[in-house]
Amino acid sequence: MASNDYHFITEWHVESTLQEVAEIIGNGPDLMRWWPSVYLSVTELEKGDEKGIGKVIDLYTKGWLPYTLRWRFSVTESNALHGFKLEAWGDFVGRGIWTFEQQGNIVKITYDWKIRADKPLLKYLSFIMKPIFSMNHHWAMKKGEESLKLELARRHAKSAEERARIPAPPQPTWVINRPPQSQQVVS
Repeated sequence: MASNDYHFITEWHVESTLQEVAEIIGNGPDLMRWWPSVYLSVTELEKGDEKGIGKVIDLYTKGWLPYTLRWRFSVTESNALHGFKLEAWGDFVGRGIWTFEQQGNIVKITYDWKIRADKPLLKYLSFIMKPIFSMNHHWAMKKGEESLKLELARRHAKSAEERARIPAPPQPTWVINRPPQSQQVVS
């Protein structure tokens, strides 16, 4: 494995249904609303077919560290409510596999992310900074799980008052120039 190759497997467990989790995670343009600590700008460039295959999403993202990433992904496979595969390119190149599994009233969410970092900062400093760059990814995914649980709590609230008591999702760190809000452009 080259020093700028990364492989992460993340597991989340949330009280929900496959339908709800697939709807939330599969909606690219909505990522910056419920997971704003990582997704600064998201634009859907291509809608894809009825299963979402061929959907292309353009992203501007970050973690805890003060650098950003510009990248795109395309959905290459869809397994209905059980997840999807994507190919990524831009500041990193690789593939991601989201898997959703119902376990009683809990959904086990697994994200298998295998990439090569091509952004010069990551590419040339990974040989020494890999543990810090890896920590940055783990921070981002921890914020994703926290944000997803808050989104589910908002959806499950029984009243406007209950919904109002749910905190906003974690916000981004180190943002100096925030890009324009996402837009949905379907070709």
